[in-house]
Amino acid sequence: MRDLPPTATLRAFEVATRHPTFTAAAEELCITQSAISHQLKNLEEIWGLPLFQRGKTLSLTPAGAALAPLVREFFSKLETTLADLREQKGRVRLRVNTTYSFALKWLLPRLPGLARLHPEILVTLESTDQAINFASTDADVAIRFGHGNYPALHTEFMFREQLFPVASPALLQRFGTPDEPAELLRYPLLTRDGANLVPKWDAWFKQVGVNTDVLHENVRFADTNMTIEAALLGQGIALARSGHVEKEIADGSLVRLFDVPFPSPAAYYFVCPQGIETQPHIVTFRSWLLAESQQAQLNYR
Repeated sequence: MRDLPPTATLRAFEVATRHPTFTAAAEELCITQSAISHQLKNLEEIWGLPLFQRGKTLSLTPAGAALAPLVREFFSKLETTLADLREQKGRVRLRVNTTYSFALKWLLPRLPGLARLHPEILVTLESTDQAINFASTDADVAIRFGHGNYPALHTEFMFREQLFPVASPALLQRFGTPDEPAELLRYPLLTRDGANLVPKWDAWFKQVGVNTDVLHENVRFADTNMTIEAALLGQGIALARSGHVEKEIADGSLVRLFDVPFPSPAAYYFVCPQGIETQPHIVTFRSWLLAESQQAQLNYR
């Protein structure tokens, strides 16, 4: 540890690597040119390495060029960590990873309730539709949509959604409200493209016993939220999942068509690396999440 110089000296080096002269670097640090020159000369003596080639403009030696990004990273991480700690104000940060659509439609509306019950937990949300890999993410826990096969992870079932057609009141006024599932074949149908875990229209029609030789899909969307938005705009009828249209059904901006049970083959699961599920803040979050999930499941019938 004897080769570690004072932090002020390291900062002088970091600033000098970004300027063409010691004078410019000194101005950023609000010190004299001779002071920064002395600090950097002292640093070269401590490390036993020449760091700058001095001339009309400064340039880094090979040793200086190798050390510069390390010192920059040190200060960047230090500043980020300090800002993070100040923001937390004694709270415990919990990083939660989930899909964008689930975060937007289900989790975000419920987070104020968590904050009221447990103000000591500061949740940071990150989203990805890819399989979770805790080795390559900062997330502490995750919520995944699948079949529960997550090897080497602590896994708990949350809830399973129902799938059903939804339409805007404006579209139903324009086309009329269908009385039978087969009548949907004459409506523009909106489809979420890809997403193999989510059944499409052909599966729903099969569930209700309707032949789909003639299936009029109006538009395919790459995103669940776009599909729901298109339905809100009256562009067609979407096959929605109950957890993604709670608000819209409640406020009447979308209408559920046909009370036909069609549970999603895939469900939502809470996952985290094995062993950390007993940490107090994770126990608290998990208990809250599972209680919310249980209540949601009662409504998804």
